[in-house]
Amino acid sequence: MSRPSPIPQPPAEKPLVGIARLAAQGEFLQPGHDVSFFTLPVRSLLNRCSAPYMPFTWTINPYRGCEFACRYCYARYTHEFMELRDGLDFERMIYVKQNAAWMLRRDLKRVKPGEQIAIGTATDPYQPAERRFRVTRSILEELALHRGLEIGLVSKSNMMTRDLDVLQELARQNSVSVSITITTLDAGLARLLEPRAPRPDLRLQALRRLSAAGVDVGVICAPVLPGITDAPARLEELVRAAADAGARHIYANPLFLKPCSAAVFLPFLEREFPHLVEDYGRRFAGKAFVSAAYRKRISELVARLRERYGIRRSYRLQAPARPAASEQLALFAFPPQQRKTA
Repeated sequence: MSRPSPIPQPPAEKPLVGIARLAAQGEFLQPGHDVSFFTLPVRSLLNRCSAPYMPFTWTINPYRGCEFACRYCYARYTHEFMELRDGLDFERMIYVKQNAAWMLRRDLKRVKPGEQIAIGTATDPYQPAERRFRVTRSILEELALHRGLEIGLVSKSNMMTRDLDVLQELARQNSVSVSITITTLDAGLARLLEPRAPRPDLRLQALRRLSAAGVDVGVICAPVLPGITDAPARLEELVRAAADAGARHIYANPLFLKPCSAAVFLPFLEREFPHLVEDYGRRFAGKAFVSAAYRKRISELVARLRERYGIRRSYRLQAPARPAASEQLALFAFPPQQRKTA
C-alpha cells in the first residue's frame, strides 16, 4: 500500500514551518475505517495555555484529530495549523504523538505547584486510536509516578474504565477530576451527532463504574444544541441519569460555531434537521455564539436540575469567562477542597 500524503504539497516559495512541517515529516502507520494514522514527531507534550480566562496552565492532547467525527466539533480548526484546510480531515487523518511518556517526564519539570494540567482539550484521549497506540495510557502511567499535580481528564469514551487502575493510582498522590461528555441519552440522536463515539448508555455505565471506584467523575453536557437537545425534559432526563450513576458534577454549555465547525455542521443540519436551518441562521448570523439570554436560560435550568437531583457542583468558575472558553472552563476547574499538596 502506498503512503497517503498527509498534507497538500505547498508552493516552493512557501515552505512549511512549525507543526505543519512536523506533520509533513510524520510516517504513515496504517489505515483504519475511513481513517489514516500518522506519527507526529512533536518537540513537547505539554502545551502552555496563555489565555488568562482559562483555569488550567497546561494542556495535553495525545492525538491530533479525532475519529469520533462529532458534527459540531469546535476543534477542527487545529488541523489548519498543519495546512489541512478541509474540515473533514480532522476526523480522517489522525496524528499519533510519539515518545509521549519520555517527553512528559522531561516537560513536567516546568510545572509549578498549583498549575493545572488538562488532558483532552481539543481531541479525545480515548478515541479508537487509543486501543492501538495506548498513548493516553502511557501518559497516565508517567503522571502516576509524580505527586502534587492537578489533572483534569475529559472524554466521550467508556474506554477510560480500561485505565481505572492507573487513575486510582494517580489519584493517591494527585488531584484528579474526570469528566464524561454526554450530549443526549437518545442513542439514535447521538449516532447522528457523534457518529463514531460510544453510545450514551455505555458512557453512563463507565460513569457508574468510575464513581463506584472512588474516582471524582462527572458529566459535561456540551454542546447543548438549540431545538435538538435543549428541551427541558431532555436535559432533566440527562441530569437525573447522571445523578443516578454517581456524578459529582455536571455542567452544560450551548453550541458555538467557529467557521471551520460551521462548514461541517450547517450542511449536516440542512440534511437532518431542515426545519431548523432558518432558526440557526438567525441565531448565528455573523457570530459564533448564541445570545447571552439563551446561555443564561440553559445555565439557570441546569443549576435548578443539579440542585433537584443533589449534584453538588457544576465546576463553573466564579470569575467571568468568554463564551468560547466556558465549556473548557467547566471541564478542568478544581474546587479548593479537591486540591492536594505535595
